[in-house]
This record gives sequence, C-alpha cells and structure tokens, in this order.
Amino acid sequence: MEKGQLKLQMYENGWKKEKETLCCLYCEQKFTLGEIYSMDEKLVTAEKAIQNHLEKEHAGALAALLSQSKEQLGITQTQKEILILFAQKLSDTVIAQRLEISTSAVRNQRFKLKEKERQAYQFLGAMSLLDEGEEWQMHSGAKMIDERYQISKEEREHVIATYFDNQGRIKQFPSKEKRKIIMLSKISDCFDFKKNYSERAVNELLQTMVEDYVTIRRYLIEYGFFKRTKDGSSYWRQG
Repeated sequence: MEKGQLKLQMYENGWKKEKETLCCLYCEQKFTLGEIYSMDEKLVTAEKAIQNHLEKEHAGALAALLSQSKEQLGITQTQKEILILFAQKLSDTVIAQRLEISTSAVRNQRFKLKEKERQAYQFLGAMSLLDEGEEWQMHSGAKMIDERYQISKEEREHVIATYFDNQGRIKQFPSKEKRKIIMLSKISDCFDFKKNYSERAVNELLQTMVEDYVTIRRYLIEYGFFKRTKDGSSYWRQG
C-alpha cells in the first residue's frame, strides 16, 4: 500500500501503528498487539480494543476528526459546520434552516467540499511521489503542449545530427518549429536545472555552441525552457 493511502487509512481508523503498539490519534491511549484486553466484561484484541476506545471516548473516528480545529482540517468554519451536519445525515432543507441559508447554498457547499476532496487526493498523490523520490521528467515551462512536442527518439537524433557539428556547435539554427524545439531541448540539457545561472554564465555556455547566443537565449525563455527573475539577474532551466 502506498504511503499516501496508509496515511489516509490512519485517519479513517483514528489510530496509528508504532512498532507493535496501536496509538489513538486523539489521546494518549495505547494498546499492544498480541495482548488481550477486558472491555465491558469481554476479552478483546488490541485492534478491537482501540476501536471500542474510539467509539466510547471520541464518538468514533469521524467525530474525532471533525472535532479538530478548522485550521487542522484545512477548511473554513462554515465548511466545518456543514460537514458536521452532513455527518448527521440531515437533509439539505434542514441544514439550510439551521444555518439560515438557502438550500442552493448548501448544495454549493457540498460541491465545494467534493472539489476540495478531489484536490486533496491529487495533493496527497503528489506528496507520495515526492516522498518516494519520483524525479521531475517533464518540460514544465512550455506555454502550450501540442503536436510540436510529440517528438520520437528517431526525430530527435536526426535533427541533432543534422544541425550540430562534431565539435558540438550548431551549424545552422532551424526555422521549422518542431526542429527548433528539439534544438532548444538539446541546448537546455547542457544546463543543470538544480542550479541558477547569471546572464553572463548563460551567455558563456551558449557561446560554446552558437554564435548568435543572444537569440538562442531569448528562444529558451520564449519557449519555456528557461525562466529568469524580473531583473534578469538569475536564470534557470525548467524541468
């Protein structure tokens, strides 16, 4: 199971596992795996014991979550109030009357919460991939990804062989858009995207490849392969 799914399951359960111990997320109560506990004149496992504890002391995992502050939940006070009412399985009409708002406003809040859920899953996915060390492999700076960026390995190799000489200098810069993008991609590969460069450093590296380095530097910005600060003091390659 992925780390993001494990974290989600932890909050759905209301407890976390630390080595051989099940720990309540909302108090100091702990239960040791493998031990038997007496609850309400019954003998239960640690898993059952912590479930009983959550129901008895915190009214269940959902109620425990909704008892947290709006800051911890990442929602507004109104959204928290509506979530609590949703959890009580009340109709939109009843909720609207209690909050003194229209039923359409309740439906709108329901939609916003669903949208927030969708965003949360995407954010959780991004964080899971980040934790797993997933590398950034996309040209993120392109203003519009279209057929010009659909480049095969063979196309790339052919264009590079055509326009670069044996010393790694550009013989002629192409005018066709797709070829231009291939060339700019190849040029940008000479820069470390984890580093920032001064304009002088960019110029010096470009001059080793092409005479008209000023135009190429402008193209790198225009096509989204590079970004720079507003004052032009720092340049960096996009992923």
